[in-house]
Amino acid sequence: MNEPGEKSQSEKPKPPSDRGKFPARLHVLLARDAKVGLVIRRGPSKSVCTVLWDRRRNTFKLGQWLRGRIYERCCDLSPDGKYFIYFAMNGRWKSETKGSWTAISQVPYLKAINLYAKGDCWHGGGLFLSDREFWLNDGYGHVELKKSSHLRRNLNGHPRTYFGGECLTIYYNRLQRDGWTMAEEEYQGATLFEKKLPNGWRLRKLAFAETGAPPGRGCYWDAHELRHDSTGTILAFPEWEWADCVDGRLIFACEGRLCAAKLQRGKFVGEKVLHDFNGMKFEAIAAPY
Repeated sequence: MNEPGEKSQSEKPKPPSDRGKFPARLHVLLARDAKVGLVIRRGPSKSVCTVLWDRRRNTFKLGQWLRGRIYERCCDLSPDGKYFIYFAMNGRWKSETKGSWTAISQVPYLKAINLYAKGDCWHGGGLFLSDREFWLNDGYGHVELKKSSHLRRNLNGHPRTYFGGECLTIYYNRLQRDGWTMAEEEYQGATLFEKKLPNGWRLRKLAFAETGAPPGRGCYWDAHELRHDSTGTILAFPEWEWADCVDGRLIFACEGRLCAAKLQRGKFVGEKVLHDFNGMKFEAIAAPY
């Protein structure tokens, strides 16, 4: 039975309709022990870049672009915010990286200091266990091409729960590690995660995994809700593709912009844009290492 004000299973949230041009798509990774974030910005579909977010100053610095795809749900930041592990694909199947690869780079760049050729899109990526130790989501098929003396792979560092051979084993375990509670039952056809926010609010993340996703979405996409139990307020935000409580503030990504808002008792106020990522174009940038 649905709670008062909830949508039925047949009324799952839908993102905004196609207006002829999709905005930039955003996903954010947060360092656990440093005031640093990394924005993965995609668009057009075959171009992606990384952008450093200095959370103390709310400033943003472009890292590097890639002609290809980064699977953001297979990625992670080291706790100190200095290293980025990611899984990428450019489809050049006869190249040294076999068309898809896992890499570790220095934030905010993409140039690999650890590099593992893959050759398909099963598994890939990984999680940081500490500032310098990581678990590689191997499954099978990775071939080591480059290894940094600064980082150590832990062969026994498997996350506690297995959610299949694609993105979700990394993504769902990363969410739970970072303070999200995973519900036992589905909600509106999605896997439900929840996090407590200030002033009696709860943020809900609806993680969808499906074929035939709405326009502008891949097979994995998220929607969000805000709930305030004492007032009964329920606010649905299907257009938020990423959201979290960051340094005591509600931060969310919508229509290619990263935004912040204040949460008062039963009220959602003071929305402002931290940075607009629309309009960015590919440019060749060399990493300084």
